[in-house]
Amino acid sequence: MKITPKTVVTNRISGDCQTGARTKVSIRQHQLLIDEPIERGGTDLGPTPVETMLSALLACTNRITHTVAGRHDVTIDNLEVKLVASFDRRCLEQDMDVPFPEIDILIDMTTDADDDAIEIIKRDLPIYCPVSKVFRQSGTRVNEVWTIHRP
Repeated sequence: MKITPKTVVTNRISGDCQTGARTKVSIRQHQLLIDEPIERGGTDLGPTPVETMLSALLACTNRITHTVAGRHDVTIDNLEVKLVASFDRRCLEQDMDVPFPEIDILIDMTTDADDDAIEIIKRDLPIYCPVSKVFRQSGTRVNEVWTIHRP
């Protein structure tokens, strides 16, 4: 019997809205505390909603880079990802289509892969990273800046 994988899955996430600034999020068996800094009415016990969303982009970049590298038999010896995002806070006061005008993803990778294989990874990352796609399709300019090191 052939098992067909699900093409669409449902994510169920719940939140205990402890204050107007702090949410205890439950995801499967995990807990995540999202909060605002004290100066914005929170208790600073966790990252903000915006920081959490940007963290998802960083983590997805890590995951998909490793996935596409594996598809092409590329070994990654080390990968570090940093993110710099411009956030237009006017979106909190007025209707704006693009609250994140630009995001730089700084990808620092150590590999012995040849240049052609690295170019394939660079090409495939924005194709297969769903979080990146959401930002790009909203109008955000997402720049991937790669630094490649050889062992």
